[in-house]
Amino acid sequence: MAAIPKATGGNGDAIGDGPDELTLLAERHLVQPWPVSGSIGAEARGRLEAGEGIYVTDAAGRRLIDGPAGMWCVNAGHRRQELADVMAAQAMELSYNSPWYTTNAPSAVLSKRLADHAPDGLDHVFYTTGGSSAVETALRFMQFANNVKGRPDKKLIVSRQGGYHGSTYLSASLNGRPRDHDWMDSAEGLVIKLTCPNPFRRPEGVGEAEFCDALVAEFRDVIEKVGAGRIGAFIAEPIMASGGVIVPPEGYLVRMRELCREHDILFIADEVVTAFGRLGHVFASQEVFGLDPDMITFAKGVTSGYFPLGGVMIAGRLFEELRRSNHSDAMFAHGLTYSSHPIGCAVALKNLDILEGGLLDHARDVSGHFQSSLKALEDLPLVGEVRGLGLMACVECVADRVSNNPLTLDLEVGKRIDTHCQELGLLVRPLINMCVMSPPLTISKSQIDDMATILRRGIELTTDDLVREGLWHG
Repeated sequence: MAAIPKATGGNGDAIGDGPDELTLLAERHLVQPWPVSGSIGAEARGRLEAGEGIYVTDAAGRRLIDGPAGMWCVNAGHRRQELADVMAAQAMELSYNSPWYTTNAPSAVLSKRLADHAPDGLDHVFYTTGGSSAVETALRFMQFANNVKGRPDKKLIVSRQGGYHGSTYLSASLNGRPRDHDWMDSAEGLVIKLTCPNPFRRPEGVGEAEFCDALVAEFRDVIEKVGAGRIGAFIAEPIMASGGVIVPPEGYLVRMRELCREHDILFIADEVVTAFGRLGHVFASQEVFGLDPDMITFAKGVTSGYFPLGGVMIAGRLFEELRRSNHSDAMFAHGLTYSSHPIGCAVALKNLDILEGGLLDHARDVSGHFQSSLKALEDLPLVGEVRGLGLMACVECVADRVSNNPLTLDLEVGKRIDTHCQELGLLVRPLINMCVMSPPLTISKSQIDDMATILRRGIELTTDDLVREGLWHG
């Protein structure tokens, strides 16, 4: 492996020769995502030094299974030579072009290949730099289209409690996770949030089919109360990822789509996580859920995290409607400096080659073993439910089984499990009282067994800690 060039200070001297100095640099200058005010701008998080396959190596030299695949994104695995080669080759061929007045070849070819994989009719793509900007683009397009059509009031956006759609102002306003809005402003007047479609948290005594009926009825009631003429879009992750890998009741998404079609509300499937193999297909909407949305947002796995890229697949009929309008001069005044970036699109094309060349088949082949191996953890006293689909799963720990609501104690459970697992060789993404697993798609069945074994031991050690400290009695 080639040596990494040393960073240099303003005088040209090498810096960061030791882990302590790198930690100090991070604490002094680096602002990490999602900090708390007590440590903002003055913290250093655990450092990773290298990655290969499904593994990463931390600053202490420990080799860890990358349980969350970075941030749901390293689908093809770390250190893929072919992806690195394409990145370098494209940089030497054409490193950048302005999408305002030129086009590059990789973006045009990628657009056709993505359209071939998308549900029928979704044959256009607008490229962005990531998931947040993809969602922002979809929403701004909805607003623009309704303005052109003479429907300036049809702008409200319906999302769900527990959902996550991004960090830009408008996309973040859709988020329905606990604590996301405690200290942050949002466009509250534009968003309506429906009940989280989490079967595990459904009312006691209510069956899953009945729960689904209630969720659909809630949306119908909102449409009747607010008026379809004011609702522009409904956005949903097919599986809520950061909300805890929430798999909705069977038929829920299709029924919500039917309501949208009935009332001329755009259905946006947020596939930032579920696309590019996470559920065994390039896009999961149609293949897994029988869903034909008006738009699909994507990012993350499109380049396996090797280069920032996202986008929105948009139904061609929506453009046809605009071209037939009486406002031929109306401008969709939206764009990004790095839209259609040639390096990102070239990497995405090679990533698609890898997926189509057998990785999608492999992901589907091992997903059953992945789900059953983690499902076996439900025999642990601290585990309330293990749920998931494809190669994404969540182990939800529940300390209070009487009220079925997480205690304040649960805020620490995930972190404690993660700490133990890292000592044992597994990187976990703790979400309060939940452990999310979404490893690289290249993972083997034996490596899945290793992951499940370590996670089991991490939960057992955490349980022992809580009992020993008198914080939990089972």
